[in-house]
Amino acid sequence: MVVLRWIRQNWFLVGIVVVIILAKLEPTIGAKGGPLIPEITVKYFCVSLIFFNSGVSLRTEEITKALLQLKLHIFVQGFTFIFYPLFIQTTLSLLRESPFDPLLLDGLTVLGCMPPPVSSAVLLTKAIGGNEAAAVFNSAFGSFLGIMVTPVLLLFSVGSSASVPFWSVFGQLSVTVVLPVFLGQVVRSYVKSSMERRKIPFGEIGSAILLMIIYTTFCDTFSHSEVEIDSLSLMSIILMIVLLQVCLLLLVFFVSTRSFFHFKPSDTIALLFCCTHKSLTLGIPIIKIVFSGFGGISVISIPLLIYHPTQILLGGFLVPTLRGWLMATQKIRGCQQAWQV
Repeated sequence: MVVLRWIRQNWFLVGIVVVIILAKLEPTIGAKGGPLIPEITVKYFCVSLIFFNSGVSLRTEEITKALLQLKLHIFVQGFTFIFYPLFIQTTLSLLRESPFDPLLLDGLTVLGCMPPPVSSAVLLTKAIGGNEAAAVFNSAFGSFLGIMVTPVLLLFSVGSSASVPFWSVFGQLSVTVVLPVFLGQVVRSYVKSSMERRKIPFGEIGSAILLMIIYTTFCDTFSHSEVEIDSLSLMSIILMIVLLQVCLLLLVFFVSTRSFFHFKPSDTIALLFCCTHKSLTLGIPIIKIVFSGFGGISVISIPLLIYHPTQILLGGFLVPTLRGWLMATQKIRGCQQAWQV
């Protein structure tokens, strides 16, 4: 009984382990071109469903309030497109004389230039109870901004240049991100009272969708067996990426909780994931366009392919801890406000 109760309480963590094992056993099922057709079902349907879910569950006044949080938006986009690339460049300057494969180091540089994710930051923020509206806005805005900024950053960082099909990607993001949020808000206006009475578990729905994304992401990662790289370099890059994410998460948490910024605990949750996560959905197409015809493109893609499932996995395992911190911090703040009154 104790075990079953623990599984029910931590079903999301259990689900992460299960889908990773399933992906490892037979990666072709959820890989691109496989029976699940993730390039359509996940890229369009699941992502659209995530933002429709957010549109339905979010109060309109919360979205309006989030749009006005300019300090938070500047923090996220500045961290993503200025601090992150500079941090990677500074770190790699210490490793240029190391035995690391130069293409892997270039891949880390490329990773640092990538835009924020379209969905994972929103889902993890929602699962914890953070500022979901801010996460939705910054995921969408950062993705649109990345279409223009990321190729320029790559040009200066790695030296490659190419024209990105702006309107094609812009149209895709409009259909999968902006339109579902808008439709969700429209639906909410008609079923608001009924929805609040039934208490639909939007958080659990989002978490279930995230498990599907985790599964197909790991299937795609495990299916890339054609990439030729020695085991030591691969293990070293995995360790480096895990340490990189942990360091950045701690940095964002430390900075965003300082009284100077006046961020709420729920804002900190959104900042943690919006600032440190990188988009595989936009990243791989941009890499293929910018490095078109380059023979080492598969090796350059490795850091991003590793980073994406790692950020979801690490974020998933942090959900219970961060949820506990958020609830405890909000309770303390509530008591302090009541005492002052």
